[in-house]
Amino acid sequence: MTFTTRVTRVVEENPKVRTIHFRHEKAGEARPGQFVMVWIPGVDEVPMSLSKAGRECAVTVGAIGDATSAMAGMKKGDVIGIRGPYGRPYSMTHRRILFVGGGTGIASIATAVEAHRKKRRSCTVALGARTKELIFFANRFKRAGAKVRITTDDGSMGEKRFVTDTVEEELRRGAFDAVYTCGPEKMMARVVDIANAARVEVEASLERHMRCGFGICGACTLDDGGERVCQEGPMFTGKELRKITEFGKYHRDASGRKVA
Repeated sequence: MTFTTRVTRVVEENPKVRTIHFRHEKAGEARPGQFVMVWIPGVDEVPMSLSKAGRECAVTVGAIGDATSAMAGMKKGDVIGIRGPYGRPYSMTHRRILFVGGGTGIASIATAVEAHRKKRRSCTVALGARTKELIFFANRFKRAGAKVRITTDDGSMGEKRFVTDTVEEELRRGAFDAVYTCGPEKMMARVVDIANAARVEVEASLERHMRCGFGICGACTLDDGGERVCQEGPMFTGKELRKITEFGKYHRDASGRKVA
């Protein structure tokens, strides 16, 4: 059931990314990595990872399509609808974790990093994006006590390299027992390959077109095993991802057509 609420504040993370804050009792109970369905009146309903949970909740968006552009333009007092939380969260059982966030996927790892740091667990966060405008939450992760490494494709912030190069470098040091990642799927596929080769447990958060969010419509079903991202995911382990043939290769749009 969708419950409407009002935007309590909007934070500009950078020129292209906004964090929309709101209050919602059920969403506030979400575990790190879970998502909610956000209804934007007159526009659409879309799945969004929670970048904050608790008494105040938040989702973080970059203006890409109609729904995210409408959300990025929201102001305090605007009405949104929330369903959820849904999905399988990060396992949260590891003690030395390398978090890897790319693009707006950085939002998905935020609550997991802070939850681990509250338990005094070791967290390194590798952030990657095309340009500095797409990097956000770096100071938030530092305030939480995590080590942060930033990479950009054009060198406009941090190191000029791919974030997967940083993952290889960090795992060669052998100081981690898990990798959690969210971002562009080709990036995550490479991260999973690196972690599997290093024999380090890995969990990746997948994004697919969703309509219901709780396993009825089948819009987010994966090849070949039929896993539903909204129910069996969005978090999948490296072992599970080996059996998902479309991972890192293609997804499906709203009509079901394959998109590389």
